[in-house]
Amino acid sequence: MNRKVLTDKHGRMINYLRLSVTDRCNFRCYYCMPEEGIDFASGKDLLSFSEMLFLCQVFCNLGVSKIRITGGEPFARAGVMPFLSDLSSVPGLDQITATTNGTFSTKYISQLKKAGIRKINVSIDSLDPARFFMITRRDAFDSVYSCIFLLLREGFDVKLNCVVSATKNTDDIIPFIELTRKYPLRVRFLEEMPFNGSGNFDALNWTYKDIYEYIAGIYPEVETTGSDPNGTSVNYRIPGFKGSFGIIPSFSRTFCGTCNRIRLSATGELRTCLYGPPACNLRDVLRVGASAHDIERLIEHAVSGRLKNGFEAENSNRHTLHNSMSVLGG
Repeated sequence: MNRKVLTDKHGRMINYLRLSVTDRCNFRCYYCMPEEGIDFASGKDLLSFSEMLFLCQVFCNLGVSKIRITGGEPFARAGVMPFLSDLSSVPGLDQITATTNGTFSTKYISQLKKAGIRKINVSIDSLDPARFFMITRRDAFDSVYSCIFLLLREGFDVKLNCVVSATKNTDDIIPFIELTRKYPLRVRFLEEMPFNGSGNFDALNWTYKDIYEYIAGIYPEVETTGSDPNGTSVNYRIPGFKGSFGIIPSFSRTFCGTCNRIRLSATGELRTCLYGPPACNLRDVLRVGASAHDIERLIEHAVSGRLKNGFEAENSNRHTLHNSMSVLGG
């Protein structure tokens, strides 16, 4: 039987769901939330794992084949591993990946393997312990760094996500590149975005072009590698290095034309663009008795109204643009 295909009005097929399982995190990264934290959702406002599983089944019935588990810090939520085990059995779901800060995930390695989850993104913005502390406001560098190499030893496909700021961590760019000399890591440098929960974001201070020019000035032999046609990063390698790196224009948004993803927050908000407002709340309709068919129609309607790019979405979302990334799910 042919699977359904979820397509927006611009002809983009949607087959990738980013699912936030919690808005809570044990870090306070400056680009994600204020030092004092945010007003986290209460337990009753979070989607239960059974509700998430049901919604994921609906999404997969509509053609979603990849789900990335995000947060907050996803492994900070109790019960996440039984949920992931159940999720791995959903028909039509080909791949589950996860993004973590690396402080909890090591104790779940065997369970992740059992659930078939072998691709892990670790968020780490500095290889210098002092800068790491300045950025995260937490003294956890050693545990995160050791997690990276434990995952590698256990055969995981590991990406490192580094948000670049001219005032914080440009001195870390080359050390990250050097890390790929000996290790099969994929480092991804991201432009900073305005979702820090504070509303203090005047302008981008280090663009994807700045990042590339800085790297190419040190490694003139850098070469482009093949990129996922629906991916957000432009990928590169240094000849002779075991790993590679990519640059994500997350604020410049040059990849919107091929975007294949939608987002579901831990409280049920469905977003068709990170920069846009929620299209609807699936938790609310589910809790008043909506059927799978009803929810499919809601998702299809939301996708049908998807705007052309993140700039149009941003223009429609002035009131909530500066929400914490922990709330949005990344």
